[in-house]
Parts: sequence; structure tokens; C-alpha cells
Amino acid sequence: MIIEEANRGIAAAVGSGNIAKDESAQLSPCKRNPRSPVIKPVRENPRAPDWRAVSSIRRRRRIRESGGGRSVIMPDVQALVNEFLFKLKKRKIEGSQATARQTAILLRSVISQQRIPYTHQAAALIDAVKAVGEQLVAANPVELAVGNMVRRVLHIIREEDLSLTAVAMAGLNLSAVSDDEGETDQDDHPVLSAAAVAAASRNTLRPPSLQTLLEDLPDSAAVPHTSSSGGDSEGKSKSADKSSRSRKLKHDVIEAVNELIGDIDTCHEQIAEQAVEHIHQNEVILTLGSSRTVLEFLCAAKEKKRSFRVFVTEGAPRYQGHLLAKELVARGLQTTLITDSAVFAMISRVNMVIVGAHAVMANGGVIAPVGLNMVALAAQRHAVPFVVLAGSHKLCPLYPHNPEVLLNELRSPSELLDFGEFSDCMDFGSGTGSPLLHVVNPTFDYVPPKLVSLFITDTGGHNPSGNLLRSIEFRPEHCQDDTA
Repeated sequence: MIIEEANRGIAAAVGSGNIAKDESAQLSPCKRNPRSPVIKPVRENPRAPDWRAVSSIRRRRRIRESGGGRSVIMPDVQALVNEFLFKLKKRKIEGSQATARQTAILLRSVISQQRIPYTHQAAALIDAVKAVGEQLVAANPVELAVGNMVRRVLHIIREEDLSLTAVAMAGLNLSAVSDDEGETDQDDHPVLSAAAVAAASRNTLRPPSLQTLLEDLPDSAAVPHTSSSGGDSEGKSKSADKSSRSRKLKHDVIEAVNELIGDIDTCHEQIAEQAVEHIHQNEVILTLGSSRTVLEFLCAAKEKKRSFRVFVTEGAPRYQGHLLAKELVARGLQTTLITDSAVFAMISRVNMVIVGAHAVMANGGVIAPVGLNMVALAAQRHAVPFVVLAGSHKLCPLYPHNPEVLLNELRSPSELLDFGEFSDCMDFGSGTGSPLLHVVNPTFDYVPPKLVSLFITDTGGHNPSGNLLRSIEFRPEHCQDDTA
């Protein structure tokens, strides 16, 4: 009876489609347990989540948070980046100082919003800054101050990470000395990269520099306090230490970037303080175009009761010299406005040429407004000192022959002529399909270092001979990550 009922159950299952016919043919009453119920297959819920996909997403999220994935920019920061990119592409920002300041502020926002893991914190910040820096440099390659600020921020991240690594190594040495007092937990110390440990070891062998001796020791270099031996309090202190260490690097980097922004804001005042050392009584100074650094430098000498005259070339075709001449007269300086073509005729009466710069290259070459190379050649011909004023944010660790360096760009031809007056010269009916008149309006000149007598920066005066960046303690090896 039981066997017959089991066979009838199998036949009913085959008829309903729950068991295939070929599978039922292989079943026999002797091999099957008659008491085992017939198991029907469970239909999948179409609304149930795919746990394999969910686990894959979680795995990628863990990799990204641990620093193994590509850094992601927060949406609000990405909006700021896009806005700044638009300004760079449309040339909406005038001046290297304003560009450098806004670049540093943007990178500070990127760092503050960047999520960093417990390990590889510096690598996460460097990747985020590099990703943004590449976009900024590509938006306006001629504005070298953008790349300079990106390199400076990358240098700050490495220096702060190296400082924290040195402190951690000191803590490890202290724990090794006090090994007899108790075993220390390995998780209490942050994971140190091999590169950071090697760099910290090299720095311990180097003699301290003058800047290091003058600076105060940071509070983080103090001897770390030992945690209490209580069970719950010890666990809470460990978690608090891990959380504080995860925020330490970001906090130190942001503070250093704030100092960098402050240095950019005060570079004009620091350069102007040196004016009385270079401008003397009854001298004649020649300058070209308009520069705020030159304006503050000359006015600072005037405030020190130095009486002198200034020759200002008009700086065609934008005629920025007209604006500088008006500002100098408003400040009470004796000013003479001359044309650019009159430089050779007037240079024999000049005691010193003082100009600004768009950028200063690693070899001491100067990228400056167009027409300045002619002034430098005239000064060399008549043995007149040629002095260049530039803030540290304009110092570029690249060379002019680097392929990624774009030294010049062309401005609109409308600055040179009126198309209504020259419409007859632009004849497209010649059969060649191109106009007979071509207008070239370059923006910058390149002045070789042999024509420069002195550089005055916010760190002091420097001779252009040799490597300029090394002479002002700005080592190019710290800028090894090129963003171009």
C-alpha cells in the first residue's frame, strides 16, 4: 500500500511538472524512502536583491575607503572645481596672485572634504589633489601659478606625513625602550609606509637647517601619554587615538595651506619692505606696464622719504602703463609716461629698471608682459641694473624647454586694430581663401636669465646665477609630481 501511494505521488508530481520525466524514470520504489515528502522547487522572488551584486558593491566600497581605489570628489566640491575651471578657460581671473590664491583655496576645500582611511592617508590626499590639479593645469596651461600651487600643496602633504611618521617612529622607539614595563599592542601605532620610514630615517641623519632651528617644535612632537590600564577605558582610548590620528594629517595639511594663502596675501608687503634698500635718492626708475607689486614697491620707497622719478612705458596694445601712471601720480610720485618705442632713447637717463613678472622658471628665465625683452636688452646695452619683483607663488620648478610648458598665447587682434577701418585689407576674393592681412598679438615675452641682475622675492633678494629655486630654499625634488 505504501509503495503504491508513493508511486502515485511521483506520477502526480511528474504530471504537474515539478519533476522531469527522465528523473522520475530513474527513481525506483526500492531506492526511494517512502516516508520522505516530495520537495517542490522554490521559485525566486524577482524583487529579492542580488546579494552577489551587493557584496561586490560593498567590496569596492571597502577598497575605495581603504585607499586602494580611485579617490572620489564630493558633489559640492566638484561644483566648485567646475566653476573654477570655467573661469580659467575663459580667462576670467586677472593676475598670477589672484589665480594662485583661488587655486590654494580650492585645493583646501578638496582636502577638507576628502574622506581618508586610517591607512594610506597621505596617498589618498595626494591622489585627490593630483586629480583636481590635472584638470586645472589643462584648463589654462599658460597660467603657471596654478601648477605651482598644486605642487606646493603636494609638497605640504608629504612634509606633514613625514613629520607624523617621524613622531610615530619616536613613539615606537620609546615603547621599545620601555618594553620591560609591559607588552604594547601593535594596533596602537599607525601603519607606516616604507617610503615614509626611509625618508624619516634620512632626515634624522641630516643636519638641521636654519629654518628648522628657528621654528618652534610642534605640540605633536611631545612624548605621547600612556593610556590607562582599565578594560573599557583602554578600549575607548584606543578608538579615540585611532580617530584622532585619522584627522591629524588632514588638520595639519589644512593649517599649512592656510599659511600658504596668508603668504600669498602678504607677498606684496614683504617685497615692498625691501624697497628702501634698493631705491636711493634722486634716482630714475623705469618700468613697463602695470604691476601691483611694482606699485607697492615704489610707494614704499616714497613713504621712506626717498625722492625719485619714474618712467612708465605705456605697454601697448593694452596700455596698462596708463593705469600705473595714474596710480603713481595719485600717490605723489613724479611720473613720466613714454611710448614703448622710446625705451632705447630714454634708457641712458635711467639708473635702474624695476619690473614685475608673470612667472620665473627654474633656470632664472622670466616670463613677463610682451615688450619686456626689448627693455632688458636696452638695459644690458647701457649697463643699467634690471631688477625683477616676483612672489614665491610665481617660482616654477620647470624649465622653458620642457614640452609641457606653454610660454605664450595670442590675444584678440581687436586690441591692435579696428576691423571696420581695415576691412578693405581683409580681402577674401584673392582666390586663396585667406585674408591678405594677418594680426599677431602675443601676450608674453621670455627674458633669459643673463639679462636679469637681481630677483627680489618675499624671501629676500637673490642672484639669478645658478639655480634660483635652490638659492631660496625651494627644492625642486619636493615638486617631483608634475601636474602638467
